[in-house]
Amino acid sequence: MRQSQLFTKTRREAPKDEVAKNAQLLIRAGYVYKEMAGVYAYLPLGFRVLEKIKNIVREEMNAVGGQEMIMTGLQNPDVWKKTDRWDDEKVDVWFKSELKSGGEVGFGWSHEEPITEMMKQYLSSYRDLPQYVYQFQTKLRNELRAKSGIMRGREFVMKDMYSYTTDEEAHKKIYGSVIDAYIRVFDRVGLGDRTFLTFASGGAFTKFSHEFQTISDVGEDTIYVHDAKKVAVNKEVYDEPVVYEELGVKKEELREVKAIEVGNIFDFAGIKSEQLGLYYKNEAGEEMPVHLGSYGLGITRLMGVLVEIFADDKGLVWPEAVAPFRVHLVQLGTEDEVKTEAEELYRELTGNGVEVLFDDRDVRAGEKFADSDLIGIPQRVVVSQKTLTEGKFECVDRQSGTTSHKSLSELISYLTHA
Repeated sequence: MRQSQLFTKTRREAPKDEVAKNAQLLIRAGYVYKEMAGVYAYLPLGFRVLEKIKNIVREEMNAVGGQEMIMTGLQNPDVWKKTDRWDDEKVDVWFKSELKSGGEVGFGWSHEEPITEMMKQYLSSYRDLPQYVYQFQTKLRNELRAKSGIMRGREFVMKDMYSYTTDEEAHKKIYGSVIDAYIRVFDRVGLGDRTFLTFASGGAFTKFSHEFQTISDVGEDTIYVHDAKKVAVNKEVYDEPVVYEELGVKKEELREVKAIEVGNIFDFAGIKSEQLGLYYKNEAGEEMPVHLGSYGLGITRLMGVLVEIFADDKGLVWPEAVAPFRVHLVQLGTEDEVKTEAEELYRELTGNGVEVLFDDRDVRAGEKFADSDLIGIPQRVVVSQKTLTEGKFECVDRQSGTTSHKSLSELISYLTHA
């Protein structure tokens, strides 16, 4: 993509009312646009990052047997009333509205109820089970105080998966598989070494749950981690004896840290199915409630966490797996030979399947370098009169700052085989 054609522009300052580092940098670099508090639009660069994250998650959900679908954003109150989660006293994040034809409608903050109601049409026998379905869905939550930029908004993208199994034993199998899949996701995006499986409260979902928490100084949660076992306990359940029985750790082995919740998983057992009437017939012909598991992972939140963890004083620093482009090709100078060389390199790289943002703008070198640092693409490749003379391109690694010089063949080999 040519940067001259990108409609977004970088900016020196973030909006004065934006205090979260992730939102400040994403706005300045042209990844997101702030519509209002807690509500952000994702611009072309930001959209590419989200799609990279989604594809990683999609691959891992498919690997455990998940089938992708998408449910509606509008919610039928009758379904939620059956489980006592329509009441604002029980769930305080609902957005609700009146239909012109009469009656109320809700805006989806989670989807356990509607997906389970839908499954009544398709699951009736043990032969129909297990089933695992997931979606990438924009959730709407009426948060009292939207803060932390895109890490806690009123509108956000979530991956939510739901497992339908015959019993506890079958549920535990997929539950463990999803835990492993989540660990692979966090490894692939570069957060594996600082993300912990955490025992926590279930909030509006269940009494207890498991979370995935990423250690960060800006985290809203306090957790106690066991480094050797790679598990943790959320402060909210720190005094619950059952926690330590399940994890097999002693209180004195844990250290206190701040962390950001990036994923959660819940075991609803047969409760939701009994409330909504989702039963199957076992081999003996007996009617049994279907066992439900729910697995959430915040896509937009994960993007914000990556910014908080990896950004430096110059701007964003994207891990290669989720960066909008692999290479930021920077042309310095407007001489014909420089322009020709840059154009040829752009064609050569894209022809070899390398994703390139080509800074072909007619602006000063200092502005180009500052923008490149702010945008945070992993590799910067410079074409200038100097590189033409030397016969090698200048390559700068955004994360380490290391500079190297490579010929065309060396550069192509490095970018296509690394």
